[in-house]
Amino acid sequence: MKHVNVFFMVFLLFACQPPVSNRYSKLSTARWLLGTWQQPSVKGILTESWQQLNDSTFIGQSFFVSNGDTLSSESISLQQRKDTLFYIPTVADQNEGKPVVFTLTNLTDSSVTFENPKHDFPQKIEYQLNAPDSLIAEVSAVVEGKTKALTFRMERLKTPLQGYGN
Repeated sequence: MKHVNVFFMVFLLFACQPPVSNRYSKLSTARWLLGTWQQPSVKGILTESWQQLNDSTFIGQSFFVSNGDTLSSESISLQQRKDTLFYIPTVADQNEGKPVVFTLTNLTDSSVTFENPKHDFPQKIEYQLNAPDSLIAEVSAVVEGKTKALTFRMERLKTPLQGYGN
């Protein structure tokens, strides 16, 4: 009888947990962001690369390179904590090297928006998937009553080992 009770208790413990696939459904919806994206320009190349760290976290790295020099870079963490998704960038020479937290405000199968109205710039970060290999990222803020925005049109890099589904 003891074995039956232990089995029943273990069964109840796992039965009360949401399935792993549903537990992090918001992060999973943004899965299309995974991979490496680039925007070449006459000034240099902007690269943003995302990978899945675990069930609840994607990690990203963004950097701008011009003439072989990295002019700017940031580390990004996309984390689902309970039912909330957070976008957390860290830039070494900004905000005393401390991360800034943006909270999810909109999520669809092809777009994701995060906001932090208390931050100076940006206050809003948006990603829009246009096609499997094309996205638009926009950062914006209201500065002195006017909206200031930067738009980045990026293409997914395809490597022989990766393909487009990363």
